[in-house]
Amino acid sequence: MQLTPAQRQTLSWLLIALAGVLLVWLLSPVLTPFLIAGVLAYMLLPPVERLVRRRVPRVLAVTVVEVLAFVIMLAVLLLIVPIISKELPLLREQLPLLAEKLNTNVSPWLAQFGIQVALDGASIKAFVVKYLGANVEDGLAAALSSARIGGSFVLALIGNAVLIPAVLFYLLMDWPQLSKRAHNLIPPRLRDRVNSFLDESDTMLGQYLRGQLLVMVILAVYYSVGLALFGFDLAVPVGVFTGLAVFIPYLGFGLGMVLALLAGVLQFASWYGLVAVAVVYGIGQVLESFFLTPRLVGERIGINPLTVIFALLAFGHLAGFVGVLIALPVCAVLVVAAGRLHRLYVESKLYRG
Repeated sequence: MQLTPAQRQTLSWLLIALAGVLLVWLLSPVLTPFLIAGVLAYMLLPPVERLVRRRVPRVLAVTVVEVLAFVIMLAVLLLIVPIISKELPLLREQLPLLAEKLNTNVSPWLAQFGIQVALDGASIKAFVVKYLGANVEDGLAAALSSARIGGSFVLALIGNAVLIPAVLFYLLMDWPQLSKRAHNLIPPRLRDRVNSFLDESDTMLGQYLRGQLLVMVILAVYYSVGLALFGFDLAVPVGVFTGLAVFIPYLGFGLGMVLALLAGVLQFASWYGLVAVAVVYGIGQVLESFFLTPRLVGERIGINPLTVIFALLAFGHLAGFVGVLIALPVCAVLVVAAGRLHRLYVESKLYRG
């Protein structure tokens, strides 16, 4: 079968695209810090450009925005420290007691319905002594040793801690020039259509990220205040973690609720903690689902929560952490492409008959 020049050109571009995807997949461990920096640069570009438009020197604008961003991220990461330092000792003390209460109070009630539940207290105590008896530093050292990645992990962590800020600074400084070079690579006859497509994708993703960020901040404040009113010692770290985790629909909320339940059971050792979590998180879910997300994110953006979950899981499975980083941008592009294909189909003779 003889291919026409146009068909050969199309086939060549497809092969180049497949080769590019394969190369990215093979080099994903190396590309991870560059992709992290690229995603951060995309998110931090608007405040940088806003400062530049107010006649702030670009190097100063980039420095201020980048430093503030890393301070905020460091503060968020440090939220996990009080949770670990507070809950691990309580978990070590309360877990055997909770098992005994379950065997004494809950197991006879479940037995009336033919459900046999009995926990081995001796095994649980042995588990606690083995895995929760050491301090955090010993546990981390054991985990690194068991994974056989101690030295290389530390070196990679230090390397990324230096490389990511440097690459991010370069991208934010040279973003206009890089964008212009990429624009010049587009054939002139296709520039209008490609620019329109990219602008629509950028608008959709920007609206989604800005709306989702507002939802996260509001929910972080709500869960922190709600848990504090019920007397939770870990109200702020658990509440802020839950608010930030809702970025992953359903899964993030579930993880935050599990942490809150664990904190309530370990602190109060009664039904009070469970009832408090049920009230705070029940109201929070209603607030998010019926008021915040529809008003601040909006269904008009077109990124369904189930689509977000599928994209994160699918890309994470295919390319690991790199896949998680590119999931939402690629998802936004695919949603825009699907919308345009749908419009073309509806306007075509094939649809109208």
